[in-house]
Amino acid sequence: MPVLREVVGETLRGLRMRQRRTLREVSGAARVSLGYLSEVERGQKEPSSELLAAICSALDVELSDLFAEVSQTLRREEKLALHNRVALVGAGSARIATAPVPKDAPGSAKAQVRSLTTAAA
Repeated sequence: MPVLREVVGETLRGLRMRQRRTLREVSGAARVSLGYLSEVERGQKEPSSELLAAICSALDVELSDLFAEVSQTLRREEKLALHNRVALVGAGSARIATAPVPKDAPGSAKAQVRSLTTAAA
């Protein structure tokens, strides 16, 4: 399952890179420290709504457009994760058939009781 702060960060970085802008330019325009913006883009910090609004303003992107892109990415990753889980479960559903164990076979419950009673006698 994807982590929201990572998807938000990747999306912000993608928007900035498409505009061919540096971290320094965007951090200055958003009035956010360069280091903090870098951590947000790397998914290490969870930005507040005020910070997201400032970054979006600096990128000249609507906050709703950021969330729409994040939502699409999350939907895609969740479907992919679900598909991979179904594939793994389906792959593991093959069962190995085992022959029934005779009641007197060594290790069976009846054989263990018999060995205990003969050992006690």
